[in-house]
Amino acid sequence: MISFEYSKSAKEIKTYPLLSSQRIFFLCWDFCGRNQLRAAMYPAPDRFCCCFTFEDGVKTQLHTHDYIELGYVVKGNFKQKISGKDIIFQEGDVCLIDKNCIHQDYLSCQDSIVLFFGIENSMFEEVMNEHITTGKIISFLQTALMKQSDLQQYIHFHPTRDARKEIEPCLSLLLTELYENKIGSTHICRGLLLRIFRILSTHYDFSLTRERQKNINWTVFEEICSYIQTHYQSVTTHELMERFHFQRDYFNRLIRKKTGMTYSEYLQNIRLEQAKRLLIETELTISEISEQVGYHNKGYFYQLFVNKYNMTPGKYKKRMLEHPCNPMPQHPE
Repeated sequence: MISFEYSKSAKEIKTYPLLSSQRIFFLCWDFCGRNQLRAAMYPAPDRFCCCFTFEDGVKTQLHTHDYIELGYVVKGNFKQKISGKDIIFQEGDVCLIDKNCIHQDYLSCQDSIVLFFGIENSMFEEVMNEHITTGKIISFLQTALMKQSDLQQYIHFHPTRDARKEIEPCLSLLLTELYENKIGSTHICRGLLLRIFRILSTHYDFSLTRERQKNINWTVFEEICSYIQTHYQSVTTHELMERFHFQRDYFNRLIRKKTGMTYSEYLQNIRLEQAKRLLIETELTISEISEQVGYHNKGYFYQLFVNKYNMTPGKYKKRMLEHPCNPMPQHPE
C-alpha cells in the first residue's frame, strides 16, 4: 500500500484497487508520532489496519493514479511534491489530483491525520455533470481533471470561514458509509460527493497552475459579465458574491484587468448603452427609461448620461432620429 522512495526517476502507476461496482474508497493516514504511521483502507476485500515505521522526511515513490484522488487534511499539515513542486496542505485544505499527475508524499513525525478518497472516473464525471455549481466553472474542472491527458493537473482548495463546519459532517457520513459498506452505500456515497463538491465550490477558494489560473479567470469573467448583462437593472456585488462565491474585491480586480474599468464603471456603461437603445427603439419617457435601466434618481441618470455622451438624453434622441447615421460625440477618455 505504501512504497517508500527507491528511485528518483521511476514512476509507479496505482490502479483502482476495487471492483468497478465499488466506485469510491478511503485511505486514512494517521501520523501518531514516534516515526509511526497507521493506515487503514475501506472498503477492502479484507479490512485491515497496519502500522509503518519510517524516518522523518522520507518520501513515497513517485506515482500516479488511474483514478481521481481527493485528499483532506483533518489535523496538522501534510506535504506533497506535485509535478516537481513542494506543497504544504494545512488543516482543512483539500487537494484534488487528476489521474495523470505525478506526485509523492512526505512522511512526517508531526501529529497529523490525512484522508484520501479514491474516486472511480465515471463516478467523478457523473458528479461533475450534476452542475452543482455555475456551469462554466464545473465545465472547467471537468476538462482540467479528466479530458486533457497531456497535462499534470491538481487543484488546491483553501477553506473560507465556516467551510470546515460544512464539509466535515459530510466527510464523516461518507467515511461511515464506506466503512459499513451496506447495500445501497454506493448511491448514498454519490449523493454525499455531490454535497462535498458543492461545498468546495461555495466555501473554498482554489489555486491552480499559472496557465490554468489564467483560463479559470477568463471563464469566471465571461460568466460574471454574462450575468451582469442579463441582470444589469438590479444586480449588486452582494448578489454576485452569493452566486459566484468570490470576495467583493475579486470582481473589481478581475473586471479591471479584463476591461480597464471598475465594476461600477462597467455596470454603468452597460446601463447607459441600454438607455441609448431604449431612447431610439421605444416611446418610453426619460423617467421610465431611467427606472428601467436601474437608476431611480432621474437627475443622477441625466448627470451620468451627459458626462459620458456630452448631451442630454432628450437631445441624443432627437439627434439620432434626425440624423441616424451621424456618430455621436463622447467625452474623451
